[in-house]
Amino acid sequence: MTRTTVLLTGGTGYIGRRLIPQLVTRGHLVRAVVRPGSEGKVPAGAEIVVGDVKSRVSVGPHVSRETIVVHLVGTPHPSPSKAAEFEALDYVAAHECIAAAKAGGAKHFVYVSVAHPAPIMRAYIGVRTRVEAELRESGLSHTIIRPWYVLGPGHRWAYVLLPMYWLMGAIPTTRDSAQRLGLVTIAQMVDTLTWAVDTAGAESRVLNVPDIRRNR
Repeated sequence: MTRTTVLLTGGTGYIGRRLIPQLVTRGHLVRAVVRPGSEGKVPAGAEIVVGDVKSRVSVGPHVSRETIVVHLVGTPHPSPSKAAEFEALDYVAAHECIAAAKAGGAKHFVYVSVAHPAPIMRAYIGVRTRVEAELRESGLSHTIIRPWYVLGPGHRWAYVLLPMYWLMGAIPTTRDSAQRLGLVTIAQMVDTLTWAVDTAGAESRVLNVPDIRRNR
């Protein structure tokens, strides 16, 4: 593993505030982009960059050829009623951060997308599949991570679905859906993101639920 510079968006969120300490512990220099007023929410060990993730002009000066961009920004507690927020925040922030990373010649771009196809959350999935396409077209080497639902503190209701997943997994016609749309834990997500940073290079990868669940 080589120590590298990580420019991280969404560092005060559900995944980001758990990922930063692990990256710092592994020796990476982490710069967290946060909006004004959120500086105090950034975990210890990260450098704070006050900026606007929806503006390439704001993000761009912090990107160099040795930078790995980890993009975690997204609408909290997504639901079908938040389609407008997905467009205004999730899409715009990703679009602008990709543009900043491309202009700065970033080493690698890590993006948390979502498992698809799926019968629900079409607006949410639609934004992320568009971002995935833009990332592929950008020419940046990248890692796309596709969880469905991340279990953890405050996000435990989905445990009631485990019997349904077991049944779907036992039926050949629904087995693929059960695997693709399976549940992952916050620890698995943090470990997968850490691995994506540790191994970032010229290769582009897509990690689906079975890959996220893999012990690393």
